[in-house]
This record gives sequence, C-alpha cells and structure tokens, in this order.
Amino acid sequence: MNQANPPRLPAALLALTVGAFGIGVTEFVIMGLLLEVSQDLQVSVPDAGMLISGYALGVVVGAPLMTSLTAAWPHKRTLLALMLVFTLGNIGCAMAPDYSTLMLARVVTAFAHGTFFGVGAIVATSVVAPERRASAIAIMFTGLTVANILGVPFGTWLGQMVSWRATFWTVSIIGVLALLVLWRFVPSKQAKTERVNWQQDLKVLRRAPVLLGLLTTVLGFGGVFAVLTYIAPLLTQLSGFSESAVSPILLLFGLGMIVGNLLGGRAADKRLMPAVLGSMLLLALVMALMSLVLQSPMWMLLFVLLLGVASFATAAPLQMWVLNKAQGGSQSLISSFNIAAFNLGNALGAWLGGWVIESGPGLAAITWVAALVPLAAVATALLSRYLEAPIPRSTSMQTNPCVCK
Repeated sequence: MNQANPPRLPAALLALTVGAFGIGVTEFVIMGLLLEVSQDLQVSVPDAGMLISGYALGVVVGAPLMTSLTAAWPHKRTLLALMLVFTLGNIGCAMAPDYSTLMLARVVTAFAHGTFFGVGAIVATSVVAPERRASAIAIMFTGLTVANILGVPFGTWLGQMVSWRATFWTVSIIGVLALLVLWRFVPSKQAKTERVNWQQDLKVLRRAPVLLGLLTTVLGFGGVFAVLTYIAPLLTQLSGFSESAVSPILLLFGLGMIVGNLLGGRAADKRLMPAVLGSMLLLALVMALMSLVLQSPMWMLLFVLLLGVASFATAAPLQMWVLNKAQGGSQSLISSFNIAAFNLGNALGAWLGGWVIESGPGLAAITWVAALVPLAAVATALLSRYLEAPIPRSTSMQTNPCVCK
C-alpha cells in the first residue's frame, strides 16, 4: 500500500485535510453560536448545547451504518459520497425553520463524519512510510484544528454579525470545495475495496482491550466537550469577556489544537502508550487548573490556549492505539467506530456540562468536574494494558493485537 519513496506531504493527504476542515467547521462552530441560536429559536442555552450532542450521536449511529453500506466501494467514491451528504446536511441546517428541524439536519450531516475520518485514516496511513502512520493521521486531523483556528472564529463572527444561518450557508460552500479537492487529488488506485466481515469484526470488537480502548476514547473527549460546549458562557459570564470577544479567543484554542495535534502524532510514533497516558493526564491537569482562573481574563486566555493543546494531543494517539488493538478486523470499520467513540464522548460531555449548569453545582464547576473524566480514561487505559499482558502467551491468538510500547 505504501509507496517506495512517499512524498513528505502527499496530495491525497492534503485533500483529506481539506475535507476534515469542512467537517470540523460544521461540528465546532455551533459552540460559538449557542447564544444566537438559543435566542433566535427561543430555546435555553443548554437545549442549544444539545445540538452538539445530537450531532455527536448522529456520528455514533452513522459511523458503523455508513461504513457497512459503503464497504464494497473504492475509498475515493466513499469519501465523495460522504462529503455530498455533509454538504446537503448543512444546507438543511441553514434552512431549518425551527429547533427540531435544525436538530434533524445536524444528525443527517453527522452521518458523514465517522466514516469520512475512518476511511480517511486508512487512506492517510497508506500513503506514508510505516513509521509515520500516526503523524499521517495527525496531519489529516489538522483539518479539524485549522477549522478551529480559522473556520470556527470566522463562522462565529459571521453568525454574530449577520446570522447563524449565514454561517451554515458558508459551510455548505466549503463542502462543495472539499468535494472538488477530493475528486481531484485522491487517486482511485490507492483506494482498495475492503469488504466487512461482520462475524470476524464482531469478534474483534468483543475483545476486552478493544472495548476498553474505545471507552478510553469516550472518556478522554467527554472531558474536553464538557468544557468546550459551554466555552462561550464561561468566557462571557464568568471571565467577563464580551460576546464579540469569543470569536478571537477561539483563535487561541484553534492554535493550541494545531500544536497539540502535531505533538501528539509525533509522540505516538515514538512511544504510543506513554503518549496516550501522558496526553490524558495533561488534559486533566489543564482543566483542573483552569478552575482556579475562571475569574481572571488574562489567565483564561492562556488556559484556552493550553486547553486546545491538551485536548487534541490525545487525538492521534487514541486513534492509532485502537487501530493497533483491533488487528484482524476491518480497519475502516474499527477506525470509524473509534471516531464514533470520540463523538459519543462529545455527546456525553455536552450532556454532563448541561447537567452541571442546570442540576449540579453550576457553570463555575464545569472545569473541575470535567477534569475527573480524563482521569477515568487513564484508569481505563491502564486496565486495558493490564489485560493485554497475557495475550502474547495465549495459544488462541496468532498475533498480539497491540503493539503499544
């Protein structure tokens, strides 16, 4: 699958990054527009936050479903079809007359998400040298981070100045551009057909290390989104920033995501297990310390940046970790399941943050409550590692499902 001398940044990898950018904008931009959406559609801010949970649950359902439906297709055709679904879904968001319709359109849009990143991760790792597989995944995920440093702040500003609907129309245009770039640069010859063998794949998914790996992903990003979903209220109601300041502050978060994503990929290429554990501990530490500075605007600027670094330093290590655990199964399906796990974490995190606001200790407690979630992820990862120890001595397994160091 790999070329003899693969280019440092293959065109196919850059095309995947453009697609990831478009998906990243539509997933994250709603966070900066919660106040506008809640006022326009006359729902509470926590109810508006459930649009994030709805999207995430759409990814959870759509990832295995769309992967199965497109399993016999060449990867290029799959990526183009998914981007078309994404574009039509965003048009539906822009035209939604009420909250329920907007929620439905968000769910439809989300159906493209998991399989795009799942198949995209397979294509990305196929066009680089084996020792750079985690870095290739990180480069693709850079589309998400660039979406946060450029697309989300611009979309937030556009939504505040014009209308949140204008933001979704703009994202629809990005979807069309992504379609063209993927069509031009993803070569069909590198997109081999992979049929899903459900019997074999279910055996792989039932392995305790695989399930615990997916749970680690859920818990890791659950903590991130408990804070990130309500970052606008945190900044405006507790730190004293104006609503117009939210957009430029999100630039800091996006910058941190780029740095953390690339550092996480490099760390995972060197020593995967330490990268998984270290990134989770860093995330918990940043959110815990953030609790101490919520009333300080200057310190909050620094911690928004650090939150971006810590949150996406986990992405590539977790994706590579689960792929290594699931050897013997469909790589596209397993990869999409882990993307679904990321988004299940997003949904649970958004729910947790909303519960803390409405029924728990309140908005100011979100960060320290969220810090507990990645600590649970560390415990889960350690349990998974412990259960893997006897596997190389088992006569029932032909290969060690994890090559973590």
